[in-house]
Amino acid sequence: MDGIFNKLRNLDAYPKVNEDFYSRTLSGGVITVASSIVMLLLFISELSLYLHAVTETKLVVDTSRGETLRINFDVTFPALACSILSLDAMDISGEQHLDVKHDIIKKRIDSHGNVIEARPDGIGAPKIENPLQRHGGRLEHNETYCGSCYGAEASDDDCCNSCEEVQEAYRKKGWGVSNPDLIDQCKREGFLQKIKEEEGEGCNLYGFLEVNKVAGNFHFAPGKSFQQSNVHVHDLLPFQKDSFNISHKINRLSFGEYFPGVVNPLDGVQWMQDTSSGMYQYFIKVVPTVYTDINGHTIQSNQFSVTEHFRGAEFGRPASLPGVFFFYDLSPIKVTFAEEHVSFLHFLTSVCAIVGGVFTVSGIVDSFIYHGQKAIKKKMELGKFS
Repeated sequence: MDGIFNKLRNLDAYPKVNEDFYSRTLSGGVITVASSIVMLLLFISELSLYLHAVTETKLVVDTSRGETLRINFDVTFPALACSILSLDAMDISGEQHLDVKHDIIKKRIDSHGNVIEARPDGIGAPKIENPLQRHGGRLEHNETYCGSCYGAEASDDDCCNSCEEVQEAYRKKGWGVSNPDLIDQCKREGFLQKIKEEEGEGCNLYGFLEVNKVAGNFHFAPGKSFQQSNVHVHDLLPFQKDSFNISHKINRLSFGEYFPGVVNPLDGVQWMQDTSSGMYQYFIKVVPTVYTDINGHTIQSNQFSVTEHFRGAEFGRPASLPGVFFFYDLSPIKVTFAEEHVSFLHFLTSVCAIVGGVFTVSGIVDSFIYHGQKAIKKKMELGKFS
């Protein structure tokens, strides 16, 4: 056994030096204290990194199909009343959502930004309880109410029992309602009166849209929209105004759910109109994003970048439709974020590297200072140091 132990001693790569031969210096003590502090700080930093998750980022091709895109918005128009403001959405597949009202809340606001009223419905007043009969006269017990569509009926059985239904029938025909006061339903509901009452007010719209996951646009604009010869048109005649102030503030705009670290570049953006009426356009590039947290919960969302452009009335070109338009397109590349913990072996390796690296560098610095001091001292003794 003694022979085996002797052979093991011969393999010792760390031969021990008798303490009597050590020479301890002040500079060595200072360097030891400094290196110990550096080691401690680096160890704490590495421990913090180990205890907290890190986010791995990857880029992959987006092969998803048939999904929908959720658009969350909160936009304030300080100079457009809720009575005349509508929201439309359409995409390149041909699907259209005109005068969207579901999942949207409109808030009437005064000139100071205070909320007057919040309502889920859009333009117009509630449907009247006793619409006019098409042919007038007194109602009998078995008769039902049926208001006239003023020439826009698709068949003899069609009824327009509210101002909204008359306007809808006109839009399907591609007609515009020039004077709502000539329509009994609109007159009884006080359509123009309601618009006049909201003169000088603003409007805040918030809610969300569910659209196809293809390129398209959605826009906030005054008037009711309809299709005429495959052209998207807004009927502005009933509001009897020459220009519209489309100043706006985007309180929030996002595509999909929130996830940690997301930055929506249009949040808080404000634009004030100082020229004639025109079209303000936002061109948005949407990047599909998947975020997976440390517990394995996955969030399907999106990030986006944006550029802006104002298109006003120019000489020789027809006036643009007043409104705020958001044109969006989707990137074919998907970004994936995944939270992961650093492995314990990686942490152990980093700690060893910290201890060994700082110890080695400190030894080099100490050796340089020690031998430098000896050389200077020797020259001073010989009188060669000046």
